[in-house]
Amino acid sequence: MTLEYYSNLMLPAIEQELRKAVAWVQNYDSGDLHEMLIYHMGWSDDGHAQESKGKRIRPLMVTLCTTAAGGDWHTALPAAASVELVHNFSLIHDDIEDNSPLRRGRLTVWKKWNIPLAINAGDAMFTLAHLTTLQLAESTSPGIALQAAQLLHETCLHLTSGQHLDISYEDQDEIALEAYWPMVQGKTAALVAACTELGALAAGSDLNARQAYHDFGHSLGLAFQALDDLLGIWGDSALTGKSTDSDLIARKKSLPILYGLSLQGNFASRWRKGPVGQDELPEVAATLENEGARAYTQNIADRYTKQALEALEATRPESQAGQALQELANQLLKRHA
Repeated sequence: MTLEYYSNLMLPAIEQELRKAVAWVQNYDSGDLHEMLIYHMGWSDDGHAQESKGKRIRPLMVTLCTTAAGGDWHTALPAAASVELVHNFSLIHDDIEDNSPLRRGRLTVWKKWNIPLAINAGDAMFTLAHLTTLQLAESTSPGIALQAAQLLHETCLHLTSGQHLDISYEDQDEIALEAYWPMVQGKTAALVAACTELGALAAGSDLNARQAYHDFGHSLGLAFQALDDLLGIWGDSALTGKSTDSDLIARKKSLPILYGLSLQGNFASRWRKGPVGQDELPEVAATLENEGARAYTQNIADRYTKQALEALEATRPESQAGQALQELANQLLKRHA
């Protein structure tokens, strides 16, 4: 129940900080830009707001890590808001790049307005994230704010680099298994690592402690992505909440698929014949599992989970907040397959 306690304590303050950051755009005569941003953030009264907000896991990780590192979580609120704004900037642009008309059951920003306005809204969200980071100068110190700004800028570069690889891989029928890791380190692990390190930075932790928190987030992000890839083929959508469209049909460059291709076996032979149909899914998924791809992916997820928890233990976290972080990690990583 420790995580529930901290969530109930911190999430309302995080939401307030996010609203304050997004309201900044109202200082300018910007038409309906503010309306677009609050729609994407899940604050508009359209009947789907609560479902469309997301779980705010990333900013919660920031404030939990600040507490675990011995700091006052209130001082980290600008950093918490900034990472959530970066995440949402990436979602607005991802929906355009993926041609996705829906997100969490309602129209995406580009579908509701148009692509040029949605690109601009994502740019605004990106800018608000960095302006918000600088507010750490008031809650912590100018030095911490400058370090946080640099960390967030570097993270965004890593994030967009990972997205570039992901888009580039779409036009390739096959890529090497090793090519998977630079992509997911950018797309998934970089921002999670930034959350945990920013939390430690806001607490005034030294470089060694910051590195340990960074390692915790980085390994957690990789474990999460590996498990997500496993669920993308063998997950029960009724339990996981994931789409019923299999990664096999979408021909995604996920970890089990790339592992299966590297074996040059029956799965690889079938893959090279062209798209997998809905009626073939059970057979193709079974072939991939029989060749060891599911076990391989689960082992990777387990290995990075172990590394994440070891890195967290190395920080010697404040006991209650450390327990909450472990609970959060378990919630993310022990979804039903």
